[in-house]
Amino acid sequence: MTQTGGNISLASACRPRGARRLAALVTASVVVVTGLTMGTSTAAAARDFYTPPTQFATQPGSVIRTEPSPLLLQIPGLPNQWPGTATRIMYTSRYQDGTPAAVTGTVVEPTAPWRGKGPRPTVVLGPGTVGQGDQCAGSKMMSLPLAIDPTKPSIAVNYSALEMNLLLLNGVRVALTDYIGMGTPGVHTYVNRLESGHAMLDAARAALRLAKAPADSPVGFSGYSQGGGAAASAAELAATYAPELNVKATYAGAPPADLFKVIGQIDGSAISGAIGYAINGLRARYARLERVVGAETNRSGRAALGRLSQQCIGDTILSFGFQRTSSWTRTRDSLTDVILRHPDVRKIVEEQRIGTLRPNAPVLLEGGINDDVIPYDGVAELYRDWRAQGADVTMVTNPTPPILPGLVVNHALPMLATMLPGTQFILTHFDR
Repeated sequence: MTQTGGNISLASACRPRGARRLAALVTASVVVVTGLTMGTSTAAAARDFYTPPTQFATQPGSVIRTEPSPLLLQIPGLPNQWPGTATRIMYTSRYQDGTPAAVTGTVVEPTAPWRGKGPRPTVVLGPGTVGQGDQCAGSKMMSLPLAIDPTKPSIAVNYSALEMNLLLLNGVRVALTDYIGMGTPGVHTYVNRLESGHAMLDAARAALRLAKAPADSPVGFSGYSQGGGAAASAAELAATYAPELNVKATYAGAPPADLFKVIGQIDGSAISGAIGYAINGLRARYARLERVVGAETNRSGRAALGRLSQQCIGDTILSFGFQRTSSWTRTRDSLTDVILRHPDVRKIVEEQRIGTLRPNAPVLLEGGINDDVIPYDGVAELYRDWRAQGADVTMVTNPTPPILPGLVVNHALPMLATMLPGTQFILTHFDR
């Protein structure tokens, strides 16, 4: 791994103070993850939890409701189990127009003590792409990270456990957001810049309130891919949307900073269906996009968008892997060409661009030179945009050579390679 604009490499990013603990947890977490249990997500109580009350507190970060949420291999009712005590939470956030939104997630209070400076810090994790259906919500799969819903059918996976456990081992409180519309009513607004950032920032507020933590407790954001975009959005929105938060650091791995470039990159790949997630999320907020979609898509395209709105990423790979978006349009043009043909749609996509505001705390960016999902030049452009505004930002480059391009291997491997450096980056800034 090489570095741009700083002094970070894969070897040096993990400092000795936390490296041994982090490495030990990786081994333990791998053992846990390999023991995943399949289960179904059909409990009536779970459905009731995700239905917001008719009226709820409108202040961003308000805690609407909570319930216990056992983690993998924990015995229900037994206190102080490793790696922490999890609480499923519904909290208040904001849609892009400022309207209050009820969002769900999970807050985990670690069993391990915080041995750094000041009060226990909190990191908000933004999950990577898990899908768009309500059954894909990570907060539904904290005890059974792999869930099968035979009624759809659908397979949902929560793969945030490794990063979560790395932080918990170090005594860091962790909050995971489901994002807006995931689990709760409405469409999950996949890669919507404002709503992703709001969900992350308000999860931090809610976690601090739930824990009754000091208002100035350190806060960080972390994520990869979709989660990297959410973390990056939170980093640049923090100063204006949540100025009271004591943000210390952000790790944003492979953030989709420029959706136009991402769409062109993944069209025809194993996860080309994720383009449909983005279309569904944006058309739910932009009426003019709904009109264009109606005019430009054919019957197959409309059916695909409907199915994708109810799927998890595994279902999408099996159903739409390696399809071209040209098969969804009446003119047989790709969606990239359709966007170029409609300036108002291009404007909508550009509104999701990350990099227009300056983060108020240090950021570590990661990009893979051969990433087959998130184009490297999009991440590098985000780095340059933030640097031009005077942000404290460092970028590391993963040099993994091309491995079966289009199968997402070159997207997944850098995620694993940068997890330790990304976590250590945040821990180091908490301890300053």
